[in-house]
Amino acid sequence: MSNLNVTIIQASAIWEDAAASRTHLDTFLRLINVPTDLVVLPEMFTTGFSMQTERIAEHFDAEKMETLNWMRQWAAKLNAVVAGSVSVEDRGCYYNRLLWVRPNGGYSKYDKRHTFTFAGEHEHYQSGSSLLIEEWRGWKICPLICYDLRFPVWSRNHIVNDEPLYDVLIYVASWPEVRREPWKKLLLARAIENQAYVVAVNRVGTDGNNLPYSGDSAFIHPKGEYIHQLTPSKEEVVTMELSRLDLEDFRKKFPVLKDADAFTFK
Repeated sequence: MSNLNVTIIQASAIWEDAAASRTHLDTFLRLINVPTDLVVLPEMFTTGFSMQTERIAEHFDAEKMETLNWMRQWAAKLNAVVAGSVSVEDRGCYYNRLLWVRPNGGYSKYDKRHTFTFAGEHEHYQSGSSLLIEEWRGWKICPLICYDLRFPVWSRNHIVNDEPLYDVLIYVASWPEVRREPWKKLLLARAIENQAYVVAVNRVGTDGNNLPYSGDSAFIHPKGEYIHQLTPSKEEVVTMELSRLDLEDFRKKFPVLKDADAFTFK
C-alpha cells in the first residue's frame, strides 16, 4: 500500500474577513509544487477564532457556500483532499465545522465535539456528536479540532474487524501561544497512545483580540517522535511523506492496541 503525502499550511487568518483570508491562503497553496494527497489548513482559517457568529458564519449550502467551493477548486487543482474548519450556520444553528473536500467535489464534515468553554465557544456554537473517519488512498484518517486534543477518550484508537480504527490523527487548531507547551506534549501523547501518525496544524499571527499564536505545527510518528516541526511563529508550507511500512512494522512488533480497554460513549 502506498505512502501518504500530507501538506500543512501554518498561516495567519485575516480577522473576520473570509474573502481576504482565502486570498491570503491562495499564496501558500500556489507554493505547493510536489504531489500531495492531503492539504490541511488551521481551525477557522477564514476568520480566526471569533465568536461573532452572526457576522462571520457562512450559510452552509452544498452548492453555494463560497469557502466550500474555494476548497473544491483547490482540491481539484492539486488532486488532493483539502481540509480545515470554518464557522458555519446550518438550519439555524452555528457550528465550528471541519470540511473534508475531495478532488471530485464531494465532501464530508465534522462538527467540533468539545467547544472551548473557557472562551465562551459553547455559548455561540453547537457541539458535534459524531466522529469522522475518512478512508483516502488506502489510509484511514480521523480529523479533529483544537480543544478536542485535551480529551483522549474521544480520539481513542481501537481495533475494529481486526484493524485499527484509523492510521492518521489530524488536529486543526487556533491554539494560543500562552498554552504552547500543553499543545506540544498532548500531541506526542495522542500519537503514542493511539499508535497513529499525528498531523497538527496550528495558526500563527495575532488575532482580533490581540492573542498571539506560535503555530508549533508538526508531523509526529506513532512512536511519539517528531518527524518534522515547523518554524514557530512563521507562516510556512511543508509537505511530508508518511510511511505505510513504518506504521505497519511498528504495530506488528508492538501490538498494544490489541490490549486496549473496550468502551462505549454515552
